[in-house]
Amino acid sequence: MMIVDVHAHLDFENYKDDLDEVLKRAKQANVTAIICNGINKETNRKVLELSKKHDLIKAALGFYPCECDKISEKKFDEEIEFIRKNKRNIVAIGEVGLDKKHDNDFEKQKKCFSKAIDLAKELDIPIIVHSRRAEAKTIELLEQKKARKVVMHCFSGNKQLVERIIKNKWYLSIPTNVVRSQQFQEMTNICPLNQLLTETDSPFLTHDEKIKRNEPAHIKESLKKIAEIKKLDAEELSKIIYANYQRLFL
Repeated sequence: MMIVDVHAHLDFENYKDDLDEVLKRAKQANVTAIICNGINKETNRKVLELSKKHDLIKAALGFYPCECDKISEKKFDEEIEFIRKNKRNIVAIGEVGLDKKHDNDFEKQKKCFSKAIDLAKELDIPIIVHSRRAEAKTIELLEQKKARKVVMHCFSGNKQLVERIIKNKWYLSIPTNVVRSQQFQEMTNICPLNQLLTETDSPFLTHDEKIKRNEPAHIKESLKKIAEIKKLDAEELSKIIYANYQRLFL
């Protein structure tokens, strides 16, 4: 079995004391790749460092939408250039997108996201997209920019929006809390197998509310649930999802 976690934040402080143990458990659970996503200048550098130190970790560099307010356009453009210079060391642009949960400058978010889409297209690599409470606007901008290699991370939009994602041949990354989330179970049910990926969003979105910190090894729990929904053996499903990962990221 070969398992992938296409969205995690192992650079966060939650793992500073036991990252080696977390990675050991991931390997024991047959996790073969973990894509760590940067969310700002500081974490982009941490993610790069981790990817150079640990073979299991792959780097995605980006700028979380709510972080856009904290940086000038000039500084953002400098970060775009930093990512461009590190194109050989990364597998994707991420985490980027739009977010309306907080009272942020939405127009600035859109400008930053637009530049991130352009960069992903220029480098011909996938873009890992956050869209909380701005799902329709996020899809609209991706469509306007003719984005191609798109991973919708932890997508919470309605069925009509999910169908647009599927029609665009983008990927849906199903988080570990699919085990207890009816919404993610319904999304999994309608998503074609060749557009499915798995993620933890570690340290968030655990499969069990009693567990306070998520980690890549927990993918095996969501894999069981997805296999049940798709009426497949978990081993067979893992091969399909790994093939999707290879086709998109490698």
